[in-house]
Amino acid sequence: MSLHEDMLAMGDRALAAARALADLHSRRKNNILHAMADELEKRREQIKGENRKDMDEAESAGLSPALLDRLLLTDGRIEAMVRGIRAVADLRDPIGARISRWIRPNGLEIVKRRVPIGVIAIIYESRPNVTADTSALCLKTSNAVILRGGTEAIHSNVAIAEALLDGGRRRGMPEDALQVVRTTDREAVREIARMEGRVDLVIPRGGEELIRAVSEAALVPVIKHYKGICHVYVDQSADLEMALRIAENAKCQRPGVCNAMETLLVHAGVAREFLPRLAARLTALGVELRGNPAARALAPDMKEATEEDWSTEYLDLILSVRVVPNLAAAVEHIARYGSRHSDAIVAEDEAAQAEFTHKVDSAAVYVNASTRFTDGGEFGMGAEIGISTDKLHARGPMGLEELTTYKYVIYGKGQIRE
Repeated sequence: MSLHEDMLAMGDRALAAARALADLHSRRKNNILHAMADELEKRREQIKGENRKDMDEAESAGLSPALLDRLLLTDGRIEAMVRGIRAVADLRDPIGARISRWIRPNGLEIVKRRVPIGVIAIIYESRPNVTADTSALCLKTSNAVILRGGTEAIHSNVAIAEALLDGGRRRGMPEDALQVVRTTDREAVREIARMEGRVDLVIPRGGEELIRAVSEAALVPVIKHYKGICHVYVDQSADLEMALRIAENAKCQRPGVCNAMETLLVHAGVAREFLPRLAARLTALGVELRGNPAARALAPDMKEATEEDWSTEYLDLILSVRVVPNLAAAVEHIARYGSRHSDAIVAEDEAAQAEFTHKVDSAAVYVNASTRFTDGGEFGMGAEIGISTDKLHARGPMGLEELTTYKYVIYGKGQIRE
């Protein structure tokens, strides 16, 4: 069987599984999820062993420290996957929920209800935890899922998926509700993106190159997340100790992820006091600073920032720093260079807070908090299937509700249209 035929057959099986999933009650789905979590926990050492194979190959191939960090599975990260699946099981099932209801003058009752999307394909790189997170979210929302992870994580992804499949089957998970593409042939990505009539939605998770390749090839809808160019703006009214803590966390807590800060904007009114302290603190933590002339005048060890720096997602311990004359200039900078992912203001002035949250057009806008919280788990969604920087049909962390669509159910008593 050719790759094309193999992928079409996988799509057909997913369609059948989606129909079976639509008949499962919430209790059955929750039992399946807990069984999946149990099996994942049971196979911890085996999964770590398979992950070690991926890590060895990735290190030999010269992957960057940021990508190696995304690939690594520790006891803590496996436990987080287990907790995430159980958390999804504990969440309210959105399927069948009534969104709204109204009655027309002719007596027709119109009800808008949440329903599954159908078959969702996830194409992702590096992070093996995506296998568990997306499987749990799709099962809870009665969506069949096709997973195509990166070559660099093939051993880890297969080991996780097999644990989930074996656990789920014991509690009645429909066959083919979860399928993993086991070939490392890159043509499989293009095939998935063009499976009109078999795949209802494609969600690529990874670098900009992957996402653009999927989007350009796709014949089915794609939800995208090109870059995470996140900003923190320190206003003249900011508590500077708070600003230091937030800046350090946003940049250093885990620099290789999409919700890490890439650019710091500082109001000129506090830059003289704030920037030397910030530079000393972040430089000691290994951060390379690149600033505009006003920033470098206050912290001379900074490198000169280029025009390209302001629109670069470093995913590393590198930070662009710009001193701005006022809040309006900060908002303008974010509008020009940002990716509409996550941006924060540190300010005590409520008027400044209100202006920033109103004018910054990003999926997540923070007041006095780190951008690192843009995450499904941190938002109370249990897990996430990705973070969308699109505006349709989902935006920001995508949890259960974002994996549903809706239909109208109309109740009549014999009405006909005149």
